[in-house]
Amino acid sequence: MWIMASIEVPAAPHHEDPRMTRTRAVLAMAASVLLISGNAQAATDLPLSSAIFRATHNSYSGNIDGARNSITYQLDHGVRFIELDVHDNGYATAHDYAIGHDSPGDQVDHSGNPASNLLRDWLDVIDTWSERHPTAAPLVVMLDLKDDLTDNPSFAAGNLAALNQELIEVFGPRLLRAEDYPASTPQLDSLRGRVLALLSGNGKSRAEYRRDIGRDPAIAINANGQIVEVHDSGSGVLWYWTGRYDDGRVTWLRHGRYDNGRTPAVALNDNGDVVEVHQSQNATTLWSRVGRLGADGEISWSASRQYDNGVLPTVAFTDPAGTRLREIHRSQSNSQNWTWDGLLNGGTSTVTWSGNAKTSDAHFDKTTSARGTSSVRVWTGADGPTPAQTLRVDTDRVTGDRIGYPQIAFDEFQKGDAAELQQGALFYAAPAGESAFITSARRAGRLVRGWDFDSANQATTPLANHPATNHPYASWYENLLTQSGAVQ
Repeated sequence: MWIMASIEVPAAPHHEDPRMTRTRAVLAMAASVLLISGNAQAATDLPLSSAIFRATHNSYSGNIDGARNSITYQLDHGVRFIELDVHDNGYATAHDYAIGHDSPGDQVDHSGNPASNLLRDWLDVIDTWSERHPTAAPLVVMLDLKDDLTDNPSFAAGNLAALNQELIEVFGPRLLRAEDYPASTPQLDSLRGRVLALLSGNGKSRAEYRRDIGRDPAIAINANGQIVEVHDSGSGVLWYWTGRYDDGRVTWLRHGRYDNGRTPAVALNDNGDVVEVHQSQNATTLWSRVGRLGADGEISWSASRQYDNGVLPTVAFTDPAGTRLREIHRSQSNSQNWTWDGLLNGGTSTVTWSGNAKTSDAHFDKTTSARGTSSVRVWTGADGPTPAQTLRVDTDRVTGDRIGYPQIAFDEFQKGDAAELQQGALFYAAPAGESAFITSARRAGRLVRGWDFDSANQATTPLANHPATNHPYASWYENLLTQSGAVQ
């Protein structure tokens, strides 16, 4: 669609040659037609936060509830904001998420769209279109999380790490990761051909995507820069993070639940063998567990084994080969410390404990670990509005980073959300009728979505960047977006 601009033609100088006057008019006309929505760089060289885009609400519903047609049709007709509602039901079987409104398949229009409800199939359609249109305006793919992904105990069960991986695999280098978004607002044309993933929906999942919380954290690093962190959820469930030390920072790879208990500690050798010890959840028995850390960051755990009674266990490898261990804990009945010697059998993923005795030695510092010049320290503390139990990590070069998922997707802040979701948020959203929220966020330089935008009288000044409608081809919507200079 062409967007014409009114360009004033300077008056011709007195006695100007008529041919020059005609030339001046032609040049003015040529300048006006440069203002097209799709490809004219001069016309769209504006900050991303100032741009208006065609957007659909519940894009997957096609013509079932509204009049959108297929995803490809929407993209071909200028829509640059696509919403997919996502469920995690059946992930362990399908190894993928499912599309649908209230449940997988609900209100999904398969006409012209994938025959399946699998998220990857729908993302592939968007990726194929994006690949074929490298000059298109940046495309936002919003995933409205209809289920709580925080109760998925592992990558294999479809936690947020699995969602990150799917986005990376589908969109590849076209994906503009939230963690790579420039500090200053970029120009729209610099982002042409890029895809931005956006998380909406379940607030608990959106919060955990940006940080994790826990108690009694412990950490270990080996000479290869591999890292394992363990902690108690606060309710007796034990979780781990694995990561990689990269140039002074930690890149977190996998996250999972591995046992029940409290006060965990962990040791890690250079072969990737993990030895964890913890106290039982509601008693004073002590348990150990052995795991194997893979190159992808996943840990394969053996069964837990009780080795003693006591509280506050700590553990460390004591030899360069990483086969001998020492464990120190406190008696469950007094302040006496006790120790065990351990021998790791990596082949069977077991530890043989022996030499139990009293000791005057202090516990190992389970919150700090170092190899060579690389060191890490784990602790809990609020980061602005986040909870006091937010898991944090220091290295020998950086202090105070959050432990959590790499920020591949952007995280949406909605009217009524907690303050921690507003912190640093680029994308804001509210129902289209919330005009005060929308205009305030727009004036603050945010990218704003107004959903269920189904009437011209819902338009605000300034208009939401993404007025997400169920009727994108209605004349009132086309006229409003044209008049607003929507870009493609």
